[in-house]
Amino acid sequence: MRNLSLAYGNTKKREEFNRMIDEAMAGKIDMIVTKSISRFARNTLDCLKYIRQLKEKNIPVYFEKENINTMDAKGEVLLTIMASLAQQESQSLSQNVKLGFQYRYQQGQMTVNHNRFLGYTKDDKGQLVVEPKEAEVVKRIFREYLEGASLQQIARGLEADGILTGAGKTKWRAETLQKILKNEKYIGDALLQKTYTVDFLEKKRVPNNGLVSQYYVENSHEAIIPRDLYMQVQEEMVRRANLHSGQNRKKRVYSSKYALSSMVYCSKCGEIYRRVVWNNKGKKSVVWRCCTRMENGPGACNADAIHESELQNLTVRAINMTLAKKDVMNETLQKNVEAVLTGADGVPLSEIDSRLEELQKELLKVANSKGNYDAIADEIYRLREVRQNALVENAEREGMKKRISEMQQFLSEQTQEVTEYDEQLVRRLIEKITVYDEWVTVEFKSGTSVKVRR
Repeated sequence: MRNLSLAYGNTKKREEFNRMIDEAMAGKIDMIVTKSISRFARNTLDCLKYIRQLKEKNIPVYFEKENINTMDAKGEVLLTIMASLAQQESQSLSQNVKLGFQYRYQQGQMTVNHNRFLGYTKDDKGQLVVEPKEAEVVKRIFREYLEGASLQQIARGLEADGILTGAGKTKWRAETLQKILKNEKYIGDALLQKTYTVDFLEKKRVPNNGLVSQYYVENSHEAIIPRDLYMQVQEEMVRRANLHSGQNRKKRVYSSKYALSSMVYCSKCGEIYRRVVWNNKGKKSVVWRCCTRMENGPGACNADAIHESELQNLTVRAINMTLAKKDVMNETLQKNVEAVLTGADGVPLSEIDSRLEELQKELLKVANSKGNYDAIADEIYRLREVRQNALVENAEREGMKKRISEMQQFLSEQTQEVTEYDEQLVRRLIEKITVYDEWVTVEFKSGTSVKVRR
């Protein structure tokens, strides 16, 4: 039999507290000594619940600060009053913490649990700084995603290499990777107050869908991922989430098991082709078939299947056709680059940023003048939207320039014909393949295309 001193916590998710109560109920504890009521339980209901359970077992709880012994005749009356005050104190403290966070958010200061934040740690001043080894993992995730890998493929690769998550776990989940790819902190920005507390007693936090203010701070810390690459990833995530094909624009799930998945289309109905293994009297063969015909029969679409070996050979021939016409292809690529650059009209980001900085200063000066304040705030919101659109357009241009550059690099480095089908090369160069009865059209990511006869 023993006494036990209680330190801190609330009654939910307190394993040691619950173990103490269980041991007390089992007759292993004579008395519980705790510093104060607020340290024992965070609300009146929980406090009285456990006190009464313990009293039934003749186990007193002594509160040092309030000098209350629950086995005293006046103990429960006084305890009820004190517990109510403790609940009010907790609520007041919670509100003060909220106000403190809000003030820091308004000042552009952020609070991040860096122990679970892959790629960053904190310096002596509490500022986010890049953790080089983990930053390489973050870069790998972004790079592999843009190269066409699915979230599951990236996860399997990280697990195979023994790389731990930001929380130190060996298992990588698709949801974890998706959060990393969407996290603006990797470009040096910070969206503050993504969640908020709705219950100060249970400490329950929920996603902030606009019920409380959010604050977006640009360039708040060192970036790991270039802004244009981050925007390309967001664009690719949207593309994969909105894959549609066919005349009815049927939604399709992105697949990256094979390089040709979600890349081969039917010329007759616009649907994608799916990889199928045929088994004819024990003899297996791999073909790609139009999804419309597979799902609705030849009456819906009469496109024939194409053997995988033929489709792969046609793809290799298309790549070799570009190699055979390097000069013409390079000239076309250069025109594509010029077309991309021509589309770079509009106000430069530097000018938008300068104007936004000026408006922020003006806003502080006229904070007490309602009319001017609203007008300046509206202009700031408008410019932020212009800036965001400019970032998206810049990312699209940079993405196209990168794809053109990759094709130019391939043409300059490849000195002989490609002899074998290469999944990685196809992922790197080809955007879409359309199958016709007598030929296929291969469209490259660089904006060029070739027709290959079957």
